[in-house]
Amino acid sequence: MGYPLHGCLTFFCPCVVFGRIAEIVDKGAISCCASGTMYVMQALGTTAIGSIFYHCCYRARLRVEHGLEEKPCADCCVHTFCGYCALCQEYRELKSRGFDMHAGWHANMEKMGKTVAPQMNQGMTR
Repeated sequence: MGYPLHGCLTFFCPCVVFGRIAEIVDKGAISCCASGTMYVMQALGTTAIGSIFYHCCYRARLRVEHGLEEKPCADCCVHTFCGYCALCQEYRELKSRGFDMHAGWHANMEKMGKTVAPQMNQGMTR
């Protein structure tokens, strides 16, 4: 998926792009669907400041994990003034590092030959 296509996906369905980014940044702890739903809930149900803070935290984690500089401005400024651009940058960064953004965390780890701790299903208990 090239830049124009994920740019369109970001414009029309930013929740999908954010979900994919968050699943990779969270190392599979939260699914793409759950993260995308949180994106929508944040956008609809909270103040803009809370939503921006939530999204810029993921950008900061991505940046720290991969040793990227916080430039040209702070993470929260990028998400405040151009959230779609921020999502596109984060998506492209992960893609350039070899992640298949459609596959999710676990499939990427299998593809890269890395082992992942099994997920424990937190179902109902007696």
